[in-house]
Amino acid sequence: MSRRAEWLIIGGGVHGTHIALRLLDAGIDRSSLRILDPHPRLLDRWRRCSATTGMTHLRSPAVHHLDTDPFALLRFAGPARHRPVELFSAPYDRPSLDLFNRHADALIGAHALHEAHTQGRARRVEIHRDTVNVQLEEGDDICCKHLVLALGVGDQPKRPAWSESLFSGPEPTVAHIFEDGFTLPETPPWRRVAVIGGGISAAQVALRLAADPCVFVTLISRHEPRPAQFDSDPGWLGPKFLRAFVAEHDLDRRRCLINGARHRGSIPPQLIRTLRRTIRSGALRWVQGGVETAYSSPHGVVLEGAATTPVEVDFVLLATGFEARRPGGALVDQLVADYQLPCASCGYPAIDTNLRWHPRIFVSGPLAELQLGPAARNIAGARHAAERITRVSRRRDPATPRRPPHVSFRPTTAA
Repeated sequence: MSRRAEWLIIGGGVHGTHIALRLLDAGIDRSSLRILDPHPRLLDRWRRCSATTGMTHLRSPAVHHLDTDPFALLRFAGPARHRPVELFSAPYDRPSLDLFNRHADALIGAHALHEAHTQGRARRVEIHRDTVNVQLEEGDDICCKHLVLALGVGDQPKRPAWSESLFSGPEPTVAHIFEDGFTLPETPPWRRVAVIGGGISAAQVALRLAADPCVFVTLISRHEPRPAQFDSDPGWLGPKFLRAFVAEHDLDRRRCLINGARHRGSIPPQLIRTLRRTIRSGALRWVQGGVETAYSSPHGVVLEGAATTPVEVDFVLLATGFEARRPGGALVDQLVADYQLPCASCGYPAIDTNLRWHPRIFVSGPLAELQLGPAARNIAGARHAAERITRVSRRRDPATPRRPPHVSFRPTTAA
C-alpha cells in the first residue's frame, strides 16, 4: 500500500526543512507535502552535530536562516535596543546557535511541519510516467509527483586510514565527531584527549573540551590555522562570481572552480584568536603535523607522525570532515544506474538551472553544487535551492521543463 503526496522531500535537515517551508509559502497544501527523514524530529542531526562541536554562534550572518523572509530572524530576536548582546556576534551579526534553533522551532510549530514528517529511510526509487514511487526500508511506500533529494554528506564522515585499528577493538578508543549516533558527553570521561583536524569544527570541539579543567586537550593538525570568515567568498552568493560560473558549460571546469573557491580547513579569525589565547593559557596544546600511525598502549593510545613526537592520550576525536564522494549512497547509485540520470565526470548530478535532475526529481545541497557553486552546501545554498525549486512549483506543468542545452534529460521507463 502506498501513501500519496504531491511533493516528497528526502532529508529533514536545514535544506529539506527550508525547502518545505518555501513550498508551503508558494501555496502547496501541507497535506500534499511529505518529508522523509530517519531521525525522530526535523533538524535532529543538525542539533546534535552543532551541540557536539560546542558551537555558540553560526558562521553565517543573521539573514541566513530557515524562514522565507531574510529579516525574520532579526525580528524574532526583538527590537535591537532590547536584544541581549549574546544573541548576535560580530562581525556580520552572526546569530547564536540557541537563537537560530528557537527560531527554527517556532517556524516548524507555526506551520505544523512536524505533521509532514515521516520517520524512515528510502531504500529504492522507481520512476513511472506520472509519478515517483519511493520504497522505504520499513513501512508503506510513498508515491509522489515531485521528489526533492535534500541529502547531505553527514553519513560519510572521513576516517583517516591510520584510525581504523582504533575502531576495531572491543572498546573503541576513537570516534568521529559527526559519526551517526555519537554524542560528546557533557562531562567527558577521558583525562587526555586528542582532537584531529585543522578546520572550524576541530577548533570548536577542542575549545569545548579545554573549558573542562579536568581534561587536557591536544589539537593535532597538518597546517597552521587558516583564517577565513566564511567557507567561501561571499561573492559566490551573487552575480559577482556566479555569472562567470554559470556561463561555463564545461562541468569539469565548474568542479575545478568549486574546489578552488572553498576555504577548506579554515577558521574564522575571531575563533583563531580564542584558540591562541587558550593555547597560551596552557589549557590546550597544539601540535602541527600529520598522524601516520596509531596503536594502543597500556596507558592509552599513542599517535605517531614523521613531523611530531609521539602523543599519548586516552581517547581520539576525529574532526576530519567528510568524504569527497557524491552523497546519497546506494539510493542515488541505484537512480543513476536504473534511469541513466546524467552526471559529470566527478559523479555529481548534471542538472538544469532549476536544479532538476529528471523532470520529476530535484536536488539540493551538495548534489546541486554544479549549478549553485561552492555555497550550495550551506544555509545560503539552501535558500538559493528553495527559490529555484519553488519557482518551478508555481508553474502549471512542472514536469515538462524547457531543457537547457548543456543538460540532457534521458527518457524514463516504468520500473
